[in-house]
Amino acid sequence: MNSQNDDSADEVMCSCSGTTRGEIQRLFQEGLDQDAISRRTGALSGCAGCEWDVAEFLKTLAEQQKPS
Repeated sequence: MNSQNDDSADEVMCSCSGTTRGEIQRLFQEGLDQDAISRRTGALSGCAGCEWDVAEFLKTLAEQQKPS
């Protein structure tokens, strides 16, 4: 986890479910994909206002995992 993610772990990414950036990151690191994260947390299942932000965050996390 880098310091940027540490600083914003408590940031709510989905206001409908209250899902935080840190929770999404933790679930991604456990191997869950976007659909599984949505089912587990309720994120992405309300107004869809977080859809782009969550997708971009997951894309960034996936890119960070790729070997250099």
